[in-house]
Amino acid sequence: MDKAFYSFLGLAAKAGKVKTGEELVLREIRNQSLYLVLIAADASPNTKKKFKDKSSSYRIPLRVAGSRDSLGEAIGKGSRVIIGITEKGFADKMISMLDY
Repeated sequence: MDKAFYSFLGLAAKAGKVKTGEELVLREIRNQSLYLVLIAADASPNTKKKFKDKSSSYRIPLRVAGSRDSLGEAIGKGSRVIIGITEKGFADKMISMLDY
C-alpha cells in the first residue's frame, strides 16, 4: 500500500464520504449507498467472507487494503477493519490506485 492511497482515504474521510464499523457498513451495503468496501488484510476470515458475500450479492466492489491499524490511521481514528466509501468519484479513484 502506498502513501498516496492512505492520503486519499484521509481526504475522503475529511470530506465525510467514509463509513466505518461492521454494522453501519452492512446497512449501507443493503441500502446500496456505497461505491466501495475496503477490508483490512488482517480482518478475521469470517468477517472477510461475510463482507465479500454481501458486497458481491449487491454488486459493490470490495478491495483488501492494508492493515486495520493503517486504515484507522488514514482516517484519523483507531483501528478499522471495514470502511465503506459513499461517493463514486472517491471510490473509482481508490479502485484505480489499488488495482494499478
